[in-house]
Amino acid sequence: MKNLQIYINKINENWIVDRLKKEFIEHNRNYITTRAYKSNLIWMIAPWTWEKVGIKNLKTKKVICTIHHIDKQKFNSEAIKDFYTRDKFVDFYHAPSLRTQIQLKELTDKQIIHQPLWINNKVWFNIGGINGLREKYGIPKDSFTIGSFQRDSEGSNVLLPKLSKGPDRFVEIIKYFNLQHKNLLIVLSGKRRDYVINELNKLNIKFKYFEMVDIKTMNELYNLLDLYIVASRYEGGPQSIFECAITKTPIISTDVGIANELLAKESIFDLQNFHNAKPNIEIAYKNVQNHLLEKSFPKYIEIFKELIEN
Repeated sequence: MKNLQIYINKINENWIVDRLKKEFIEHNRNYITTRAYKSNLIWMIAPWTWEKVGIKNLKTKKVICTIHHIDKQKFNSEAIKDFYTRDKFVDFYHAPSLRTQIQLKELTDKQIIHQPLWINNKVWFNIGGINGLREKYGIPKDSFTIGSFQRDSEGSNVLLPKLSKGPDRFVEIIKYFNLQHKNLLIVLSGKRRDYVINELNKLNIKFKYFEMVDIKTMNELYNLLDLYIVASRYEGGPQSIFECAITKTPIISTDVGIANELLAKESIFDLQNFHNAKPNIEIAYKNVQNHLLEKSFPKYIEIFKELIEN
């Protein structure tokens, strides 16, 4: 059997995939090389930076490419051209969700491996004691808190909503909850929250914004919420579903990415029935146990070893 040596392509965008790459390397150092030419498997975990790997390396190594999600609104002729330009160098595809796997089957006949991402339960966990956390972050104890920790504005113009993330949908849902809870407070985190913040200001809805925080703080923010809402149109994860599940944070979500693989049916909504969506902490927590870091990594290594032997 060949000695597996994985090269993971560079990202450096201060994004969730950077963190996932770091975690994988830290726990699988025996299988990692920092030189593409020394590898026998190139993992394009960030497909948009594929050219930095080097054409010679891509031609001579086995290549697996992760497609996190496909935003149909942005998948224009130029995006399709980019996909097939890169596709010439890809041997296998990795889909973190069944939904992405279905999307990929419409684009390629190459092998598509469905393997969800993972959650590090050493840094994400349920704390308990909501009131103490709320006092720490200056949030009234009697607030009904709804969280959203993902960017919502376009990088080219932060006043425009990033529609794939559904911030317009999020705001419509918040309008409803504002009528139900006089003590509503929205807890925001992450970069580029301009669109939602502007809309909340227009509606005179209270919010707290923790722009860029470390994982310890983010874990505590999840733990003080009454509800987390994912209102996205397209997603690869989102990782917030994993994080809510493992921290036992009540969550409802649109049917995107990993949602229907982790959440109960009653926790998944569309804009017509979101009023009836109900969090199911127990089901989410039970399902996420299959995707803990220590369980997921052996599966990835097994998959990768099989790929280099083919």
